[in-house]
Amino acid sequence: MHDARPLVFEDPLAVRILGSEHQQELRRTPDGRRRPFSAALRAWMVVRARLAEDVLHAMLHEPLPRGVQAPGVSQYLVLGAGLDTFACRNPYAGVRVFEVDHPSTQAWKLQRLESAGVVPSPGTRFIAVDFERDDLRERLLAAGFDEQLPTVMAWLGVVPYLTGAAFRSTLRVFSGFAEGSVVVFDYTQPRAALPAVEQWMQESLSGRVAAAGEPFQLFLTPREVAVELESFGLCVKEDLDTAALTGRYLSGRSDALQLKGKAGRICVATSGGRRAASGSPDGVTNTAGGGDGRVEGGETA
Repeated sequence: MHDARPLVFEDPLAVRILGSEHQQELRRTPDGRRRPFSAALRAWMVVRARLAEDVLHAMLHEPLPRGVQAPGVSQYLVLGAGLDTFACRNPYAGVRVFEVDHPSTQAWKLQRLESAGVVPSPGTRFIAVDFERDDLRERLLAAGFDEQLPTVMAWLGVVPYLTGAAFRSTLRVFSGFAEGSVVVFDYTQPRAALPAVEQWMQESLSGRVAAAGEPFQLFLTPREVAVELESFGLCVKEDLDTAALTGRYLSGRSDALQLKGKAGRICVATSGGRRAASGSPDGVTNTAGGGDGRVEGGETA
């Protein structure tokens, strides 16, 4: 709506499911040049959504970067789905979508879909889970999820809001997925790892989300992420900073859709196909700067 073509991530349902009231609000929102920090947040949302769907596409059609290969993927698991609409525009006949979210959020999302006349793809399963209290694996298996099938797991806009225990619990579940399964998740670096101006920006954003009732709880450095993953036998294949993501998706744009700062990163990691409480390091590669070429919940930009 506010961004130049080509769009980084095109979702024809994103605005439609919001309803007329929120659509009007979007049209009243100033463009990115007048609200650069709003544009930067939108850029973050569309870039991470694009990356997750690129990973799924790559697993189905081509080798992943840095040698990740897992032919036969047939499940796409979206944790903390929000208003993500992939389940309603899934172009892959052989891929079944499992959407997991907090019960109240999922109920609201399903109501928005129904009101907009949007129908999920055949076979889609919606699973209500409280990440801090429920047994994720138990809920997945009860809904027909098959751990023996290669899976892409998109876990976007969730990790910063979790406790360390909830983060590790989810990694433990993923560690039992079929060998070669891939998880894509974003995380936020701690205040001490950021320049002074970004520290102030992080404090301001943290205050706003806390006031909304969903405080940030978990901050991680790339090394801490690698160690956490290694402890579950998982392998980091890419850990992308904003410079790498800009090089891959936003370079040369004529509009104001740009990432700002260094706080956010996106990790792509693979499962060794065994559930584990501990594991050994295996080929960690962190990507910082440069990048190579190729919303929350259904943004379009």
